[in-house]
Amino acid sequence: MLRDLTDTDLDRVLEINQANVPAVGSATRSHLAHLVAQSAIALVSETDGDSTSGISGFCIVFAAGADYDSINYRWFMEHHSTTMYLDRVAFDERFHGRGLGTEMYAEVDRRIRARHPDATGLTLEVNIDPPNEPSLAFHAALGFTEVGRQMSKGIEVSLMHRPLT
Repeated sequence: MLRDLTDTDLDRVLEINQANVPAVGSATRSHLAHLVAQSAIALVSETDGDSTSGISGFCIVFAAGADYDSINYRWFMEHHSTTMYLDRVAFDERFHGRGLGTEMYAEVDRRIRARHPDATGLTLEVNIDPPNEPSLAFHAALGFTEVGRQMSKGIEVSLMHRPLT
């Protein structure tokens, strides 16, 4: 089940986030709370059988104009200002390979179309060095293509875009 991320989810979301560093940026609870407050879309995936809180993963998506100082977000807003920016998506490793990411991206697309009809695409970055091969393959399969590269906090990233259809 996918639902909106709430403040009561932040401890579990932080746990999942930190377990996925460096694939996603490190954060504190207060930083995640700020990201959620600024987000256009923030979702959690709840999965039966998760013995902790039921939350198996999450994502945070921004529209243009968010109060967010990420170098990657700024790059996309300068070069693809009519797109939405997926800042982070992460799952508890116990739930990898179950199709939950594909379901989450489908829901993100649905919500973008419903709430942001002028958005032309979805953007994100994936680590190249150190490489995140599973994420690169996953995003390529979903139709994302590289539109640039840059260094972000000592990590080289592939800046990726997928048009909304």
